This record gives sequence, C-alpha cells and structure tokens, in this order.
Amino acid sequence: MAKKWKIGEILISSGIITEDQLKAALSGQRQLGGTVGENLIRMGYLTEEVLLNSLSEQTGLQHINLTRVEIPPSIQRLIKLETVRSRRLIPIGFEGKRLVVGMVDPTDLSALSEVEFQSGHPVKPVILSATHFEQALHQFQTAGHGVSTMKLSGEKLPRQIPAEGNITSLLKALVTWHGQDLHLSSGAIPSIRVDGEMRRLDIPALKPAEVESMVHEILTPEQKRSFQENLELDFAFSLDGVGRFRCNVYRQRGSLAFTARHVADKIPTAAELGIPDFLHEAALRKQGLILITGPNGHGKTTTMANLVDKINQERKANIITIEDPVEYTHRHKNSNVNQREVGTDTISFGDGLRHIFRQNPDVIVIGELRDYESFSIALSAAETGHLVLATMHSNNATAAVDRIIDVFPPVQQSQVRAQLADCMQVVFSQRLLRRASGSGRILAWEKMSTSLRVRNAIREGKVHVLRGMMQTNVEELVSIDWTLAEFVASGKVKYEEALKYADSPTYLNELLKVRGAYR
Repeated sequence: MAKKWKIGEILISSGIITEDQLKAALSGQRQLGGTVGENLIRMGYLTEEVLLNSLSEQTGLQHINLTRVEIPPSIQRLIKLETVRSRRLIPIGFEGKRLVVGMVDPTDLSALSEVEFQSGHPVKPVILSATHFEQALHQFQTAGHGVSTMKLSGEKLPRQIPAEGNITSLLKALVTWHGQDLHLSSGAIPSIRVDGEMRRLDIPALKPAEVESMVHEILTPEQKRSFQENLELDFAFSLDGVGRFRCNVYRQRGSLAFTARHVADKIPTAAELGIPDFLHEAALRKQGLILITGPNGHGKTTTMANLVDKINQERKANIITIEDPVEYTHRHKNSNVNQREVGTDTISFGDGLRHIFRQNPDVIVIGELRDYESFSIALSAAETGHLVLATMHSNNATAAVDRIIDVFPPVQQSQVRAQLADCMQVVFSQRLLRRASGSGRILAWEKMSTSLRVRNAIREGKVHVLRGMMQTNVEELVSIDWTLAEFVASGKVKYEEALKYADSPTYLNELLKVRGAYR
C-alpha cells in the first residue's frame, strides 16, 4: 500500500459510504467490538462482497477464499490462538520466505508487527472475510488450534441468533442459547454473551426509542420512579414459561441501556459446578467468614446459592440473606431461608445488616460486600458466633484480605486484621474458563483457608508472604495455577485459555512439565 489508510477512509474515498455512516459504525464498534467494516455490514450500509472488493482495489492486496485452502497444524501454531482471536487474523501458509496472513482488517499495522515477532517470519497480508474468519475460529475452538488440518466446508456457519425486536423474544433467545447475559443499547445490535463470548443477534441496531420501549415494558411503576430518581436500577424479572432474570438498566449518552442475566430456576449441584468438598465442609461450620471472590460473570452468585442450599438441607438454622436483587429462590427445607431484596424488603445493604441481629440469624448471607458498613457488620457477625457467607470482587484470594483492610481507616486497620485473622474460614477465588470442546465453561479456583500461619500473616500485615507460599504445596494455600494445570493436562481446557487466568505463567508451565502435559 502506498498510503497506510484506515478502512473508514478507504470506503469514504471510494464513495461507498458517507461520513455519517462511518460515525454510526464507529459508535457500534466502541460498544460491540469488531472492525469498522463488520459494523458497516451489520448496519446494512454495504455488503461483505462490496467491502472486500473495495479494500482490495484501494490497498492493492488480494483477498483470499479460505474454503479453497488447507492450513496444516504447523502453520496454525506459528501464531497463538489468543492473537488470532483478538487480532482477527489467520496464518495461511508460506509464499517464498514470507508468511501469508489473512486479515479481517489489513490496515492494522500493529497486528502485522505482532505476527512477525511471534512467527519469526516476514509477513504478507491478504484480505480475509469476517464470515470465513468466524468459521475458522469456530473450528479452532471445537477441534483444537494447531491440532489438525483446517479446511472450511464452504457452508455458512449459523453464528447469527434469530430473534424478533421485542423484549420477550430477546429473553427467550438468551435462554435458548444457554447465554449468560443479554445486552441492549441504542445504536447497537442486541448481543448475547455465550460462554463468555459476545454474539450479535440477527436483527437491526436498536434506536433509542426502541430500547426505552422494551425496558419500560417490564418495569413496574415503582421501578420507573426509582430509575428516574437514581438514573440506574437493579431488579429481578420473571417471564412465564421462560425463566428469571437479574436486570440492570442505566443511562449512556442520554439514552437507555439494559443488561439481563439469566438465573436458572434450579440450583446446580456441586458436581455440576465443580465445587470442591472443602468448601461445603466450611459452609457447615457454625461460625466464621466465608468469602467467594472473582470478577463479574464468573459464577460467584451460583456458588453462593449452592452453599446456602447445602446448609438448608443439612442444618436446622435460621438463614437470612440480603441480595440485590434476589436471584436464586430457596424453599424452606431443614432450615428457614428468609431472602431480603434491596429496594423491596430493605432500603440498602447497610440498613438490612444494621437490623439483622434482631432477626436472630444463625447464617447471614450477603449478596455483595461493597462498603465500609457492610464489611464492618460482616466481621462483627462472624466474630460473634454467626456464619457469614459473602461475595466480593478481588483478583485472587490474598487480594481479598488486602481489600477488606484497605476499606477501613488506618487507625482501625490493626484491629480489623485481628478480627479477620480470628474469624476467617476460607477465601475461595474462582474463574470460569471456556472448555476445550468450545461448549460450556468449567470452574477453576484457588483457596486460602484458616491455619496458624495464615492467621499470623493476616494479623501481622504480611499477606503478600502467603502469595509466595501458594507455590509450596501447602494444604491451606492452593494457587489457581494448580487447577489450571490439572485442566490442561486432562484436556478439559486449552493451554491458551488457562494462560489467561494464570497467576504465574512460569509456575503453570512447571506444573505442566511435572504432569507430563505439553502445550
């Protein structure tokens, strides 16, 4: 190319799109990802054939038909799967000494540099259709990357999810596709997250009025008033014959946006979730603090629901939960389970917790520890003979302890360390990884459970020492790298997927060598 233009500039200079259409596509790209070209196609401003021909004409690059080539495993392995996925490119083969690389965005110069560095070869870019890229990526995720020769059949992969432009149809699509979340935003095509990956629905981008109409369709008058006052709202919604959903509505750029998470009616079993026995043993103790940590969308609430169900079955206790909103509903079994929803049954987490001791609980379940007051009451409750289960956000088990202590002012931190050292039972940090088969996710975890050395490290402010001890095979300290190595060695998870969540890639590799596993 004589001039390194961007795709949008190329298409405007060719007279194929207008500046307004480019702005709309760029807005869609910021919200949904993908290339500018893909977003232009989704919005109906051009076809994939027109895009490919225009790029080829303006850049002087060929475009390649993947159905006419075979890519052997040795070529696939020249570029990491994560780079293939994030950069949207595929190594094709060699032309002389140059590695031919199909690119959905051939103007991405930084991607070319990354490929040259990884492969150790000079690169020749060619233009690749987004459709063929998606088909190839699907094959890599199901059959394995660098395992067998890749050959596309020429049949179109049914990646689009059919749905109609109404909230009922969209929520049904979420359940039908076993998705985790539905995302609606004005100016964007509705999307569903399936196994951690966003997929676009086969309907046009939504206008602001359409999003507002869909959201208002499922809000009660009280919820509408609350949203007008606070500009955001968490709530639970049930659709007859479809399921329950945890929803959030908020404003962005002056219009509404909406997210719904599907909540299964049945609480999954420990075997289905992959919850280890030690966590159930901790949940059946009479007092102490159990923390479930990890990022959003990695199953903390489901793990918590399973523990509550275990207590409900095996103890005769008064269980009180404070949730925002209530997701899994529990029937009274051997225990009473009283579920309180923020905004409906109590004003806030703080208000609910302030009065909770008068309700004579044996077990206190806190949907999420968020602020000073919640942390303070949780510690006091765990210290005074109650069992407290709570979720919180942290990168790993030891970071959860630091986060709790940092919530409090410096003059209180010494006292909080002592409280935490005395009452903590276990911190369970979890992640959900894509299975090697490409379908479904599997739970990887690490733990920090109570022991004399753990209590002393917390009390003395030396939690960082515990992080290093996780690589010494101590029973109460297990690094996530142990479970990741087990999954890779058993073929349940691809090495590239495990590497994303490794605490120490070097340690993960050492564990894989011991297990005789190869990348």
